Amino acid sequence: MQRVFRLPTCRSKSGIIPGGRMTESVRRILLIKPSSLGDIVHAMPTLAALRERFPHAEVTWLVKRQWAPLVQVIAGVDRVCAVDQGLAGWLGRVPELRAAGFDLIVDLQGLFRSGAMARLTGCATRVGFANAREGSPFCYTQRVAVPAVPMHAVDRYLLVAEAVGAARPATPRFAFLDRPEDRQAVETLLLRAGLDGASPWVAMNVSARWETKRWPPQHFAEAADRLAVRHGVRVVLTGGPAERPESLAVTGRMRTKAVDLTGQTPVGLLPGLLRRAGLLLTNDSGPMHIAAAVNTPVVALFGPTDPVRTGPYGRGHVVLSYPVECSPCLRRECTRAVALECLTAVPPEQVVHAVMQQLGRAPQSGTL
Repeated sequence: MQRVFRLPTCRSKSGIIPGGRMTESVRRILLIKPSSLGDIVHAMPTLAALRERFPHAEVTWLVKRQWAPLVQVIAGVDRVCAVDQGLAGWLGRVPELRAAGFDLIVDLQGLFRSGAMARLTGCATRVGFANAREGSPFCYTQRVAVPAVPMHAVDRYLLVAEAVGAARPATPRFAFLDRPEDRQAVETLLLRAGLDGASPWVAMNVSARWETKRWPPQHFAEAADRLAVRHGVRVVLTGGPAERPESLAVTGRMRTKAVDLTGQTPVGLLPGLLRRAGLLLTNDSGPMHIAAAVNTPVVALFGPTDPVRTGPYGRGHVVLSYPVECSPCLRRECTRAVALECLTAVPPEQVVHAVMQQLGRAPQSGTL
């Protein structure tokens, strides 16, 4: 059920004192991270660190409405402020946000719209990155410097928590609520698909926002067939309703029958579903980060993007790519003579071997 965004109208003052330590008057915090799916997951340890620093504060998370169901199952979020698409959707939230009386605003998005929203709330203490884009740093009262060395997004976001006095955790914490109704919904979905929990299954996410991030569908199909025929591992395709074409492109090329749950799993159920999987085989995508957050092993295909900055966070994951001199290019169009060679040159047998190793069932040479 969607939580209604209603906040108290009292207001208090707070500020940053030397050394980056906040006064103890912080009682209401607004965390701005509206999108996208993976970025929201990356922000979870920063939320946990802020809760540790300000244990009595009420935290509101501003997010695009399409991702609100995921934020609603993140532990430590008291209220969700869901914004609709377009300028009117954002500006329509300003009166409520101003009335909330926030003592601290943390903007992890770092774009003009998010910075402007932070400023329009009237909050006296607004923190964001010094190198944020579109002029948003001019909206902050404290700008957090980011080192020039490559850094994962999770660790970069934690710099903001440190800037307001939070301790950097030895192990960043990702915590989703484990609600009984969500467990029941996932259990029902799996049973209807013929998965009773006794047989191992691998989740497969074959889509990605950029076409240049997508391993070829024929490769996914071959890998799925090898897993099913030679190793007895069932494959379950996942994804949102808009990703049906990509899933059909894979299942239409398969010789075996996969379980296709594409479009059947609301985003708020993804943590529970992926927690049940033995492993996730995926492109660089939002579900990849959810799987890593719930400690499900990941085998990920990377091409134009940088796994150092946005790979599956934590230990126990495998990233596969084919080395080419232009990767990571961060481009949505490939200009190489061999298109998407960084992905297409990764063979299905290598992926299957990585999956079986992650499952603790490394095959003998020649059995792939």
